Amino acid sequence: MGLAQRVAAARGERPADLVLRNGRVCSVVTGELLRQDVVIHEGHVVALGDGYGAAQVHDLDGAVVVPGLIDAHMHLESTMLGLAEFARVVVPHGTTGVVLDPHEFANVLGVDGIRHVLRSGRGLPLDAFVMLSSCVPASEFESPRARLGAADLLPLLDEEGVLGLAEVMDMGGVLAADEGVLAKIRATRERGGRVDGHAPGLSGPDLCAYAACGIMSDHECTTADEARERLRLGMWLLVREGSAARNLDALLPVLRDWRPSRACFCTDDCDPGDLVEHGHIDAIVRRAIAGGLEPIDAVRCATLHPAQYFGLRDRGLVAPGHRADLCVVDDLAEFRVRAVYKDGARVAEAGRPTFSLPAPAGAGDAAADVGHGSVRCAPLLREDLRIPGRSGTVSVIGVSDGEIVTAHRREPAPLRGGELVADPGRGLLKLAVVERHHATGRVGLGLVRGFGLRAGALASTVAHDSHNLVIVGADDDDMCGAAEAVVRQGGGLAVVDGGRVLATVALPVAGLVSMQPAAEVADQLRRLDRILAGLGCALRRPCMTLSFLCLSVIPELKLTDRGLVDVVARRLVPLQP
Repeated sequence: MGLAQRVAAARGERPADLVLRNGRVCSVVTGELLRQDVVIHEGHVVALGDGYGAAQVHDLDGAVVVPGLIDAHMHLESTMLGLAEFARVVVPHGTTGVVLDPHEFANVLGVDGIRHVLRSGRGLPLDAFVMLSSCVPASEFESPRARLGAADLLPLLDEEGVLGLAEVMDMGGVLAADEGVLAKIRATRERGGRVDGHAPGLSGPDLCAYAACGIMSDHECTTADEARERLRLGMWLLVREGSAARNLDALLPVLRDWRPSRACFCTDDCDPGDLVEHGHIDAIVRRAIAGGLEPIDAVRCATLHPAQYFGLRDRGLVAPGHRADLCVVDDLAEFRVRAVYKDGARVAEAGRPTFSLPAPAGAGDAAADVGHGSVRCAPLLREDLRIPGRSGTVSVIGVSDGEIVTAHRREPAPLRGGELVADPGRGLLKLAVVERHHATGRVGLGLVRGFGLRAGALASTVAHDSHNLVIVGADDDDMCGAAEAVVRQGGGLAVVDGGRVLATVALPVAGLVSMQPAAEVADQLRRLDRILAGLGCALRRPCMTLSFLCLSVIPELKLTDRGLVDVVARRLVPLQP
């Protein structure tokens, strides 16, 4: 673009491309609503004012223009959608930028998974930035397809669209000054990139040490005290409101009282049902305003603040020199998006996209071949699920709805014939994690409370972060059947009861992503959830809850293919002492 053209359009010496007339501009800098037109030329805002001529004029009839919304941290794979289909869903909700951590793809596909996300974002009316996956695997207790060290990530730091290093989950490695972990942080900082954190429960000197390495943010705060401590240390607070973890209500007092300039909104993990039914970042803005946050402060957390944190200097404002990434809302407090502009082009109106995309991951699309055939499991047999036991107590993973943190419970052992078994009458189910990248046949076994299943089994290849095959069930035969159904379809989810497959969701792309439109995936998930509810499951998002039972860096007790992990003590532990 020629700067001379911008100057001429801004001074009114030549017609601009587009003027948004008769609206109010939300200034996230001053907190004002400015009754000025927005003048757009060659994809950028060039002026705010009146009396400008343009090739096109859109009359806003008093509506409010706000910057395009930015999700400060999310995993595309949790939406179970390809990036093009995701854009088709969220752009009409005002989202014009997302900061992605593709560590689900990275665990399954290695560096190729990260490159796949970078490639698939090209040409979309959505800026898809990438933070490089810092912890593949998340800990030494997990088994991904490959391990990514600093040498693997270093070449990617110079790629267009890469902003830095994603959530550093290996807190223990940081605090132990592990050179492998520190090398990734050091390389990122030397190139001016951001380093995201992931520090549930960390406080005091340990949190100081974590931040002292250059880790700049945290999205794992679940209490107001945790949020205040991080802000006092100068860290950025990424307020998460996703499908499995919902922290906005707990952190709203901090946002209301302190109005911090280092607070952003993020979804982290959001399933397609929530996206289709409720929206994306716009839904968080609405909930924050309904919870008492000033509308302008809510908008800042979704626009200006993430742009500032990630160094996106030409985004996050409706102001001259910034990209014309804008959304139009009738009322700032209600925050219902009427229209969306990306680089000055109207890309959504009345809740519908106005841009065209290829069919989602359609046949013949080279990108659709990425990750197919990634489920390589040894057959799961009934004897693989056998757990020899004795009288006494047993460690049990305690699940709470809406939380990814689990409890380490000690309960009387559910015994039958010298084996530890599922006891749905007592609320105890069997849990298994099967290695699925190299067909080693390795199986980790445990017990879980909180799913509520009275019968049947649920299996999934969505199992953070290494994405091995995870199965929860009340019956060993049904667990084997659910595993077989998932492997047969190349990845995804399956519910089996009494030997019958009752519901499936096929996720053939890396065992994580569907090739279907979002509405169809959401319908499949809703049906699967209804069937699970009929089998006794009381969890709101059972599939996403199950997926986090394998994440060995979230307290307190988790299960991987290598066994039961005491996350607090950072060691494998037996089911029975």
